[in-house]
Amino acid sequence: MKIALRMKRKINRSWQVDILLFLLLGGFGAFMAVPLIYVINNAFKPLDELFIFPPTLFVRNPTFENFSDLLQVMKNSWVPFSRYIFNTVFITAAGTFGHIILASAAAYPLAKHKFRGHKVLFTIIVLSLMFSPHVTAIPNYMIMSTLGWLDSYQAIIIPAFAYPLGLYLMKQFMEQIPDALLEAAKMDGASEYRIFFQVVMPLVKPAWLTLLILMMQMLWGTDGGSFIYSEQLKTMHYAMGQIVQGGIARAGVGAAVAVIMMTVPIVTFVLSQSNVIQTMASSGMKD
Repeated sequence: MKIALRMKRKINRSWQVDILLFLLLGGFGAFMAVPLIYVINNAFKPLDELFIFPPTLFVRNPTFENFSDLLQVMKNSWVPFSRYIFNTVFITAAGTFGHIILASAAAYPLAKHKFRGHKVLFTIIVLSLMFSPHVTAIPNYMIMSTLGWLDSYQAIIIPAFAYPLGLYLMKQFMEQIPDALLEAAKMDGASEYRIFFQVVMPLVKPAWLTLLILMMQMLWGTDGGSFIYSEQLKTMHYAMGQIVQGGIARAGVGAAVAVIMMTVPIVTFVLSQSNVIQTMASSGMKD
């Protein structure tokens, strides 16, 4: 008992150490927030402030001209800008939802049904994480061309369903669900589908919320790449990129574009950050 109390006293930190840790972490947090603060302030800077050297972190004479100029450019687009917004929202929503369902459905048998060859299959999934998207770009293009899906929504949405990181995270997280809980559900007469949707999915909510953020960030920022050619099917990221390429005169518009494009991913992350931290802390290290 005395040894345990002595160890407990050694573990406790003094208030001076707590303050030091708080200042240290606060300093790191402030340092990491500098790029975000800089981008937001740039959106409200007039052109003369944007080209000051050395650049200033905070805006001196805030203005909304950059956003008004952006709205004017949008109005002059020969394709309605609402079409770009619809394309982006549809691709993001469909790809994210489909990936969460498919990754979860594939991870469940890998985690809880030890069928023949499941270790080999999971090893292949882990190895696929090593390949850069640039390596698989040509095979993906050939597959989309063979299926006749080029210049269509499917060319972006369907490959998003097979994002291997999502399957890996879901499988590792589902392995932590007690087998006794699933056995109890089976004894009560629940089918595999009911167990999956009413027992497993609620328990792995932090994991699929993490996937929602990762997929939303990836699909929200896509421009269609080499798969989409029609202007009517292009995304908002592509349209914004075309606006920014107008030269120095549109530097302010480009700053406004940067703020608009990063707003949705940041808001989504802020609302779900606790689940992301929980997933990263408990999903990845179990073999």
